[in-house]
Amino acid sequence: MTKIAVDLMGGDNAPKAIEEGIIQAADTFEDIEILAFGIPGSYSGNHPRVTFIEVTEKIESEDDPVKSVRRKKDSSLVRAVKAVADGQADAIVSAGNTGAIMSAGLFGVKRIKGIERPAITTMLPTTSGKGMLMLDMGANSENKPNHLLQFAQMASVYMENIEGRKNPSIGLINNGSEEIKGTELTKETYQLLKHSGLNFHGFFETRDILTGDVDIAVTDGFTGNVVLKTIEGTSSSLLGEVKKIMLKNPVNKLAALAMKKDFAELKNMLDYRQFGGAPLMGLQGNVIKAHGSSDATAIVNAVKQAKIMADSGTIDKIKDLIGEDNE
Repeated sequence: MTKIAVDLMGGDNAPKAIEEGIIQAADTFEDIEILAFGIPGSYSGNHPRVTFIEVTEKIESEDDPVKSVRRKKDSSLVRAVKAVADGQADAIVSAGNTGAIMSAGLFGVKRIKGIERPAITTMLPTTSGKGMLMLDMGANSENKPNHLLQFAQMASVYMENIEGRKNPSIGLINNGSEEIKGTELTKETYQLLKHSGLNFHGFFETRDILTGDVDIAVTDGFTGNVVLKTIEGTSSSLLGEVKKIMLKNPVNKLAALAMKKDFAELKNMLDYRQFGGAPLMGLQGNVIKAHGSSDATAIVNAVKQAKIMADSGTIDKIKDLIGEDNE
């Protein structure tokens, strides 16, 4: 039985959507138990495999990440992370403050020895249908070449163990495909990846992200976060404009009706909820960051991802590959 700790108070739609999601997850997966951490009144269910654990505090989205984690020891996030650190849970899921989740993870379960910086990973939808893993998505604003090399190494382990892709291909995000282009960071990282033994395919331009030409796209946290927000905004705006056009007049409405199934498939392809949460790679415990605006469906998929991560032994395999004992 896999035990998942869940922060009921994190996210734009907490606690209602989180509660709905964990109950659906418990109904869907018969081999999980959920420890739900929340303030009084945040959980009203009675599922036999969901245990509500009452706390007195919650971390707000506008709270300073480091200060809030240090001061709010009885918050739902800190207590949920502590459950993983103490071995009471196998993974933790939260849709809350990204910085606070990262800080709680670093202070609670801590980094894998030998990993210089943890990274937030996200599976992006692609037109090929298989998806592409991208990191870092915002755990670090600035990075060094060796950080990006470790990101690539961790992502390779993840893709082999979670997605079943042997020898996954890696691209380094840059402003051009030529080896001479880019910043000092990208050019130095290029050389590290070129001689790393990984399946490195060279520089990768962001215009190719949705085609999924590589399995993994590596970049610094600032760039990754900008790319992610741009994709989310573009997708939302594009779908909104398509909807307006389809409802513009009776003829378009008839066409929309005929293509309803096709539009649904397009919407699903771009739907972040289908990809669950974003694992914080490089920590000694399984910490999953769900989207801030997660609804019940997104929480179900985040819990599913947490279970897969916990059952796969990915963290132990990252330790074996690049942990301090192997340096």
